[in-house]
Amino acid sequence: MENSEEPTSLQSICHLHASELFPKHTHFECEDQTLTVPFTLLSGEFIVALGRTSDGVLALSNYRLYLQLNQACYNIPLGLIEQLEVKEIFFLHIGCKDARSLSCVFATNEHCLEWFKRLHKVTYPRKSIEDIFAFAYYAWSVEEGKDNSKLGKDSMSYNTTFNSEVERLKFNLHGTWRISQINKDYRICPSYPPLLLVPSCIPDDSLEVVAKFRSFRRIPAVVWRHVNNGAVIARSSQPEVGWLGWRSPDDEHLLKALSDACSYDKGESTMMDSSIIYPDNGDDGVTSNKTKKVLIVDARSYTTAVANRARGGGCECPEYYPSCDIQFMNLPNIHSIRKSFHAVRQLCASDADQPK
Repeated sequence: MENSEEPTSLQSICHLHASELFPKHTHFECEDQTLTVPFTLLSGEFIVALGRTSDGVLALSNYRLYLQLNQACYNIPLGLIEQLEVKEIFFLHIGCKDARSLSCVFATNEHCLEWFKRLHKVTYPRKSIEDIFAFAYYAWSVEEGKDNSKLGKDSMSYNTTFNSEVERLKFNLHGTWRISQINKDYRICPSYPPLLLVPSCIPDDSLEVVAKFRSFRRIPAVVWRHVNNGAVIARSSQPEVGWLGWRSPDDEHLLKALSDACSYDKGESTMMDSSIIYPDNGDDGVTSNKTKKVLIVDARSYTTAVANRARGGGCECPEYYPSCDIQFMNLPNIHSIRKSFHAVRQLCASDADQPK
C-alpha cells in the first residue's frame, strides 16, 4: 500500500509551480506614491520597500538594494552586504564585502531606524539554503521559458566554456597537455571543477593516487598559461607528509611533468624574458633547453608549514622535488588577513584630507 502511494506523492511534488515554491509578494511598503521601481526585476524578484532618503531614492527587493544618490546609482546584492550601522542618528552606513562603503542620510532618526530594520531583516542569515535568491531565480526563469542554458547542471555549456578557455590560452593538447575527466560528478574532489588540465603523460590512475596525498584531495591542476612564454600557474593544497615525512612518487612525478610540459610547450615568444619565469642553472642567463624549475609558492610561513605536520599536513621536501624551488610568503592566519582587509576598507572609506 505504501509503494502504491509513493508515485502519487512524487508526482504531486514534480508538478509544483514556481509561484507555489517561491511566491512573490505583490504588496510592498511604498513611502511615496509618485515613485516607480527604478530597475527591471529579475525572474523571481519582488519589491519589499520603496522610499526616499534626504538626497536620493531607495529600493529594496528580495535580491538587491538599489540606491540612487544624485547622478550615481548603486546595485548591491543583499549577499554582498556585510555591515549595517546607524551613525550620528540620521546616517545609515552600509559596508560591503567588496570594500565598498555607502551612507544614506535620512530626515529623521525614526526613518533611518526603519530602513535599518528592513535591511537587517533581509540580510539576516537564511534558515535554509532554499531561501537563497538563486533558487527562486532558477525556478521562475524555467517556468517563464527564459534562456537558462547557463543555469543548473548543464555539462555541455560548461564543457564549451572550458574548451574555449583552453583554446584562448593556446594549450597544446596534441602531446603536451590533456583534459582529464577524472573529477566528473565531483568524484575525486568536490571543490574542484569537473574538467582538469594536466600534463598528458600523467594517467588518471596516477591522479587518484596524488589526490590521496594532497589535503582535501586538491591535486596540482593547471588554471592559467602565459601565451608568450609558456609559463603556467597550477593550484593545489598542501601535501600530507606528517611528522614521518611521507612521500608520494606519483605526486613528485606530476610536478616534474609540469616542468617538462612547460619546456615542451614554450609559447609564441622567443624573447629571453622567459628565463625570468623559469630560471635555469646556466651562468649566462640565457634560456637553454634544460628543464625549467617549478616555483612552489606557499602562502604560509615556514614555521607554520612545519607545524601543520602535527595535523598531517606540511610542505614539499626539497630533496624529493629536485625540479622545484619553494618560496614561503609568510602570510599570517586568516584572522589577521581579515583584520588587515577591514583596516584597508576603513581607510578607503575615510576622508581624503586625513593626515594618515
